[in-house]
Amino acid sequence: MKQHCLAISLFSLLSPTFAHATNEEACVLALYQTGDRSLTLEEMRKQCQPKTLNSKDKTLEVSEPSLTKVAKAPNKKGKLTKRIEEEKKSAFEPYVITPHRMNYVMPVLTSSGMNPDAYKLVPGYNENFEDLETKFQLSIKLPLNTRDLFIEGDALYFAFTIEAWWQIYSHNISKPFRETNYQPEFFYGLPLDWQPFGGNTLLLVGVEHQSNGKSQLLSRSWNRAYLNFLWEKDDFALSLRPWYRFKEKEKEFILDPDGDDNPDILDYMGHYELAMSYQWNTLAFGFIGRYNFATHNGSGELGVTFPIYGKLKGYANVFTGYGESLIDYNHNQTRVGLGFTVNDLF
Repeated sequence: MKQHCLAISLFSLLSPTFAHATNEEACVLALYQTGDRSLTLEEMRKQCQPKTLNSKDKTLEVSEPSLTKVAKAPNKKGKLTKRIEEEKKSAFEPYVITPHRMNYVMPVLTSSGMNPDAYKLVPGYNENFEDLETKFQLSIKLPLNTRDLFIEGDALYFAFTIEAWWQIYSHNISKPFRETNYQPEFFYGLPLDWQPFGGNTLLLVGVEHQSNGKSQLLSRSWNRAYLNFLWEKDDFALSLRPWYRFKEKEKEFILDPDGDDNPDILDYMGHYELAMSYQWNTLAFGFIGRYNFATHNGSGELGVTFPIYGKLKGYANVFTGYGESLIDYNHNQTRVGLGFTVNDLF
């Protein structure tokens, strides 16, 4: 599944808050999490001990003098936060590659009907395509900062994703890669001090280019800027990612190497993407949806992963609608795939 998911792509979501302190231990905890980190444990204990103030004839006891702020219990870490924290531990190890979106191979991917129009001007090519093919996706990301940039927990990343559709079952042509999509992107993420419904939130801001690397009549590409709002609670995660497409100039003639190869792509791909993931025992379920309210075009995608052995998981996927690949951005089809993955949907 394409996870854009879902970047998902990603940083620490927790913004510690605390519960009402009623004793010395709570006071020490609050000082540790919100106070001066240079204080020793003994100094914090002394500050939190009850004190007495003499006022002429009376002695006034002041309890917990350090707790002048309301403290709340930290929100429970969700599945997404746990993944982020584990990734940050090894992000700068020299022999570790950090996944961005899903990394998978689907040896079996069927289609209700291949795109007959995109290849019609390539003689001997389209008529030999099989409705059954293989698909794989490789997606990694690289952190660009080793310390906080503007606020605690923020980060800047570069990511690169490749999707490929391989006509391995075709017989009359040399089993070519029918389509390959390349997607480099830069994104910045910052945790939000907002916990609606007891969950954690994060905001990503990014720019990305997506292209199939072909020329002339088979060329497809676009450039986007996006905002990605993520919310998680326990084993559920949600992503809402609206985008803005950067305009390109029109082609002067059909074989013009410059200009927009797909000026109507938003009519089919829409202006946003909604993704959700839920972990239930050993199964992970995911959904991705796009929709254009003006043209009523869009797509829906369902996926599930299940354990096989060690890190290897099974992956089943159903896609219906427009834009399963760039070459098929204006082609409506239903696809069912089965394969393997090494990381979950988020």
